[in-house]
Amino acid sequence: MGCYDIDGGDFSGCTPLTWASLNGHVEVVKILLGWEEVNPDKPDNSGLTPLSHAASSGHEGVVKILLEREEVNPDKPNNYGLTPLIYAASSGHEGVVKILLEREEVNPDKPDNYGLTPLIYAASSGHEGVVKILLEREEVNPNKPGDFGRTPLSHAAESGHEGVVKILLEREEVNPDKPDNYGRTPLSHAALSGHEGVVKILLEREEVNPDKPDIRGRTPLLYAAQFGREAVVKILLEREEVNPDEPDKYGRTPLSHAASSGHEGVVKILLEREEVNPDKPDKDGETPLSIATKRGRERVVALLLSHKAVIPSTIQGTTSWKWPPPSPFGVRLP
Repeated sequence: MGCYDIDGGDFSGCTPLTWASLNGHVEVVKILLGWEEVNPDKPDNSGLTPLSHAASSGHEGVVKILLEREEVNPDKPNNYGLTPLIYAASSGHEGVVKILLEREEVNPDKPDNYGLTPLIYAASSGHEGVVKILLEREEVNPNKPGDFGRTPLSHAAESGHEGVVKILLEREEVNPDKPDNYGRTPLSHAALSGHEGVVKILLEREEVNPDKPDIRGRTPLLYAAQFGREAVVKILLEREEVNPDEPDKYGRTPLSHAASSGHEGVVKILLEREEVNPDKPDKDGETPLSIATKRGRERVVALLLSHKAVIPSTIQGTTSWKWPPPSPFGVRLP
């Protein structure tokens, strides 16, 4: 009869128990755990235990069986600090989250190696049920920042999860305008990503400054303009506090960024505003027109040239241009 290593791992370090747990094979898990040679908490090469695999896949039955073993650490992180709870929370497995939180050893607010907590993972993925479960725990700080100082609200706003945003904003501890390490607020992240619903929700809060710049001087409007978020641009421009011509620390305005990126729709919207100087140079002397020209944004160039306040001579510093430009057929253009 052959000799088998029942607890041996494959090239990725996954044992038979690992695979059975990952795939939710309850009866196979029971059989394997009946052998003394099998380590129920043996990690694979990435540090994931059978429990982490089962939690990530949402296999409640396997999770319960594994937690019956004293050798199993219910809060054991992998090589990157990801615990079984984080895996369950990020995947939205509410049942597994509840089972794990019944264990005293499990820290419901334990971050990974990058400072990301189970709540941040759940909020970022839009798992409202898990967010509610975690917020029921006193140990969980709903305003705790993770990577680069970003809060659960910041992550939810960037991903456009309106339901999670509303849940978090119900908590007094949550600062709806808290900037990250780069000065970007939840509103800036929502504006940058083009999430109109989240932008509207955040703007309903008095604490939120709709024109708050980050450390580079970039406002929510500037980010929306830079990435071509027309609907968000319109929403922000409805606020009196928002300066449509506010430059960043390099002197580049929302119009300049929109022109550079070739966002014709945003350029049109901004040019309708009297406060916007369509010929405003940045600190390098570049105007929206010169930048659009260099980047080959034909339609934006045409838009800017059709605007009376734009001086074509600003292109690349030349003074040889005249407006209107001469027609190759000798007909004066309007």
